[in-house]
Amino acid sequence: MKRTTKTNTPRDVDDYLSRVSATQRKALEQLRRTIKSVAPTAEEIISYQIPTFQLNGRMLVSYAAFAEHCSFFPGAGPTEVHQEELKSFATSKGTVRFTPDKPLSSSLIKKMVKTRIKLNEAAERKKKGSSSR
Repeated sequence: MKRTTKTNTPRDVDDYLSRVSATQRKALEQLRRTIKSVAPTAEEIISYQIPTFQLNGRMLVSYAAFAEHCSFFPGAGPTEVHQEELKSFATSKGTVRFTPDKPLSSSLIKKMVKTRIKLNEAAERKKKGSSSR
């Protein structure tokens, strides 16, 4: 009997999106476009089996679809900075859960991505400053 190995890891972001429901795909594609509008030079990769944007070699944000919701992963800093605007969404450290019928607004996504970029830049400056001593 011949054994075949089937991988669940998507080849790329388009492959990932092709595997989710049409309603989730629409919500995640809108999220993806909004992220690209803020970080057009960010690279799209699959990390931990989910779509992730990387900028200057650092993780920027990720997103994913689950059985009952979608998640946006901007990291702990942006969720903390924008916690007031996120009150109507389920959040945990670095994660915002939403549903396709109640998605995150483009303006809030843009704010969180910009915050993540600033935090990454500050961390990089700090790293370079401590390594030059």
